Amino acid sequence: MNNVAIPQRAAVIGAGTMGLGVAECFALNGLDVMLVDASPQLSLQAIARLMARVRGHVDAGLLPESALERARSVRAAENISDAVQAADLVLEAVPERIEVKRAVLAACGADAPAEAIIASNTSSLPIDDLAAFVERKNRFLGMHWFNPPEWTPGVEVIPSAHTTSRVVQIARDFLLAIGKRPATVASGPGFVANRIQFALFREAVACVEEGLATPAEVDEVVRSCFGFRLPFYGPFAIADMAGLDVYANIFEVLAPELGAGWAPPPALQDIVDSGRHGVKSLAGFYEYSEDERDALLIERDKRYAALKKLIDEFSARTLQNAKMEAACESGA
Repeated sequence: MNNVAIPQRAAVIGAGTMGLGVAECFALNGLDVMLVDASPQLSLQAIARLMARVRGHVDAGLLPESALERARSVRAAENISDAVQAADLVLEAVPERIEVKRAVLAACGADAPAEAIIASNTSSLPIDDLAAFVERKNRFLGMHWFNPPEWTPGVEVIPSAHTTSRVVQIARDFLLAIGKRPATVASGPGFVANRIQFALFREAVACVEEGLATPAEVDEVVRSCFGFRLPFYGPFAIADMAGLDVYANIFEVLAPELGAGWAPPPALQDIVDSGRHGVKSLAGFYEYSEDERDALLIERDKRYAALKKLIDEFSARTLQNAKMEAACESGA
């Protein structure tokens, strides 16, 4: 694998929402793409849906007209063997059922070139279990994209116990080259993104069930309060800026009402007890010089102000469009 360059030829196996989006992303970044679904007829239909998808993005002003020409280069394969035989990268994006992935990954492993990387877009299945279905397990890994894959930058890269470090690096370099932001994570239930996302959703549902708020009000709280920060910073950076001692104190308030699982996490309490309270003490989960702290906080404020302005402008346009539509309907 040491001489393998960044992939230029890709096969996408499965033409559902995720497969189509990934195929579009690959094509628009100049890759030679083969797309295959469960039958030759479905593969041809998938190409038509892909073109309609790209046309919609062009009409919405999200892509230039030239994107249509690149999308036309995507070819429908007769079967998996036809799709993968010349691929540098094979991305399996079939339904999240182990028996389906078993057959598909086995076919990919048997017919793809020996040096091709094979990736599964699984969102929850253990990577070591899936690796068992692939010949030459060292070239297999998870590559978890997020919907819509054309626009969402993050991709989780999940090595199996057999994946070589070189394969992981090639996968990361490839994703960076097409404008994605890869994060290498270990295989565990839900990996990282879904574990956190579903914890949030579980608590959102609980807030509604307990009568604290309606779904719309919960969505507004998430979107415009702590969620407002998330395009720029993750939970550890946010906690450092808020104050880890403050976080520990809040956990202590929550635990008596919500249960022992809401006690301060030991890792947090240990950091707080050591005097690392975040940016105000120049150390928390991260370390800072005084200049770095000051620069971080002013940069944070600039980013938040810019995002607020963007949201306000979008809200104003949405309101104006709604008024125009209402006026047209009343005039009709």
